[in-house]
Amino acid sequence: MPLSEQEQRLLDEMERHLMRNDADVVSAPRDGRSLSYRNIVYGTLLVLLGLGGLLVGVSIPLIIVGVIGFVVMLGGVILAVTPSRNSVRAVPADRPGAAKPAARSSFMDRMNDRWDRRQEER
Repeated sequence: MPLSEQEQRLLDEMERHLMRNDADVVSAPRDGRSLSYRNIVYGTLLVLLGLGGLLVGVSIPLIIVGVIGFVVMLGGVILAVTPSRNSVRAVPADRPGAAKPAARSSFMDRMNDRWDRRQEER
């Protein structure tokens, strides 16, 4: 079902507003860091281990085991959300014969390209 003229105008206005106001948020640099899958896996394992310690500490009258379990859980969460420092490997551009790495576009960039192609087809 096609959009009415009013709906199409409203959609276009919303898109322009979003691009004007939120484009800087979408394209903001991330300091060259990204989440590491290894950190996420290790963090998750620590959270599960800490949860087990917390449950054991609550079920038996040793409060120190529960506190240690909680600290381990907290450490696991911090490890899981900490960005990796060596996830991006830069290739010097001034080196002759150095191939530039393939630019990987983000999900939003691909969606914007698809949207632009659809609009050009009309």
